[in-house]
Order: sequence, then structure tokens, then C-alpha cells
Amino acid sequence: MPEISRDVAYAVARLAAGGVVAIPTETVYGLAADARNVEAVGRVFAIKGRPADHPLIVHIGGAAQLSDWAKDIPAEAYTLARRFWPGPLTLVLKRLPDVPDVVTGGQDTVALRVPAHPLTLELLRRFGGGLAAPSANRFGRLSPTRPEHVVAELDGAVDFILDGGPCRVGLESTILDLTGDEPHLLRPGAVSLAALEAVLGRPVARGGKSRVRAPGGLPAHYAPATPLVLLAGDRLWQEAARQAATARIAVLTHSGAESLPRATVVTLPSRPEDYARELYATLRELDAGGFDLILVEAVPESEEWLAIADRLQRAAAGHRELGDSPQVRG
Repeated sequence: MPEISRDVAYAVARLAAGGVVAIPTETVYGLAADARNVEAVGRVFAIKGRPADHPLIVHIGGAAQLSDWAKDIPAEAYTLARRFWPGPLTLVLKRLPDVPDVVTGGQDTVALRVPAHPLTLELLRRFGGGLAAPSANRFGRLSPTRPEHVVAELDGAVDFILDGGPCRVGLESTILDLTGDEPHLLRPGAVSLAALEAVLGRPVARGGKSRVRAPGGLPAHYAPATPLVLLAGDRLWQEAARQAATARIAVLTHSGAESLPRATVVTLPSRPEDYARELYATLRELDAGGFDLILVEAVPESEEWLAIADRLQRAAAGHRELGDSPQVRG
């Protein structure tokens, strides 16, 4: 088992020596390496089993470091940084030529953010450079939101785990592309579309095909190993009763549990912020529970639930072999 502590100085030393360190952020735990060290970043890809063309987010200590990684930085980037950094917003900008290709997935863009966790901000301040840090899990699986999740997923593969406790947000950051004529939302997160538009004073595009490959952009991602199916309304309980007759199932709901013999029912909070904070940890517990199937109640179709709906759709898309559409059924 890797050492786990709050020793920032030790984490800095390991990173400076080319090590790979799990770090806490307000979103999820990251698997960090010196973003300028190609060999160290290569270890991150190897540990995760991540395809080489998938870009990484570079975590920096403040907006003043944007010019160390990006060029032709629009004024809107600094406007957004003043409002949302440190925080769960990643900005995609045009990269400088010396940014390693391994970090950008070979693209001409780089993804940057300042995490809102005091330990990691102190780590970045002492380290002085940028840390390439995707989520600290095997590629495509549930992101870790507690240090023990990193141990369960990557025991023996990381050099050190900086223990920052449970993550406050619980879902990966919002990703916004600022390299085109209009800002484009590549991944929803805790910073909402409405909040971005309010600060920018103009619409933000979403959907459609983007020229930029972004982290977490695959249709199937953030998934437990146990098959997961999304169901809406009464269909959830009808299907649960049918499946429970022959299989060991778990039901994840937010609107209130019904009595269901031979099934394990878990109720998450009805407020989206609280639901998001607990989602991955709860799915990990269910994934380790030996169930044949996890049925999840579809969340409301409103903007405040957008990031949660995105993650659940991707988790369900990983189980097409069930013969069901990855979309919500009901």
C-alpha cells in the first residue's frame, strides 16, 4: 500500500523526482505528475490504461501561470478565472509549442485549471510548475472521491497519496473550449452553463461535434464494473421487481425508496449538489456488493442536474451488452 498522509513537502519531493502522486481536489482525486516530465506523464497513462490520444488537464497554481502553457489567451479566459478559480472549471486554450504532446494528446490545445483544495493549492505553490492530473482510477471507471478509493483502485501503482479527505464537489470539472469563435461547453460540471453565460455576457455553445478532444468525452465512461441501467418514473420499480425475482439487484433512487423485497434500495439526496457529492462513493459501494445489476432512477431534466445526468448516461452506455439502449428508458 502506498503511503497516505497530508505531508505536502513529501508530495512535492516525489513529484520533483518524477513520481506519480494521487492528489485531492474539490472535484475528484487526481493522478498527478510533473506536466513537463514526459516520462512521468507516461507513467500516468500506463497506470490508468489511458489511450495516448486522450489529453490531460494541467493543474496550475493561479491565472498568472496561464501564459506558461497557453498562447493567444482571450480576455474572457482571465474574466472566467477571476470569477471561478480556484474552482471546478477547466479552460481549453491554444497551447504553447513547448507543452509536451503527451499532455495534449497531440492536439494544438491545452486544458488548464486551478483546483480549489487547500492542500493541492499549497502543493502547486511549492512545486512551482503544472501537474498533469487525470482522475486517479483505471480508464473508464468511476472516479475516486476519497483516498481509500485510490487505494482500492491503484494499490501499488502510485508513489504516494496526499490525503485531503472526501471531495467536496464529487464530479469532474466543467470543461469550456475558448479556442473558437464562440465558447463551447465540452463537459458539464459544477460550474453551470447559466453561470458561464452570465459572466461572459454571451451564449455558450453545447452539443454538436467539437474539434477538441476533451477528457471524459467518450460515450461510455465513469462506469462501475456492474451493469448499470437508467430508468425513469414507474418503470424503475416495475423493472426492479421483475429483475429481483431472478437476480441480485441494487436500486439507486433520489425521490424516495419503495419497499422492494429481495433488492437493496439506496436513496441519495434530492438536492443535486448533495447527490453529486455522494454519487461515485455510493456506486463504488454497490459495485463491490456482488450485485448482478444496478438500476438507477433517472434524474430531472433541468440544468442543475445536467452534469449528473451526463455522468449517469455515460455509466449506462458502458453496458450495451445488456441489450438495452444506454439512454434513459421509461
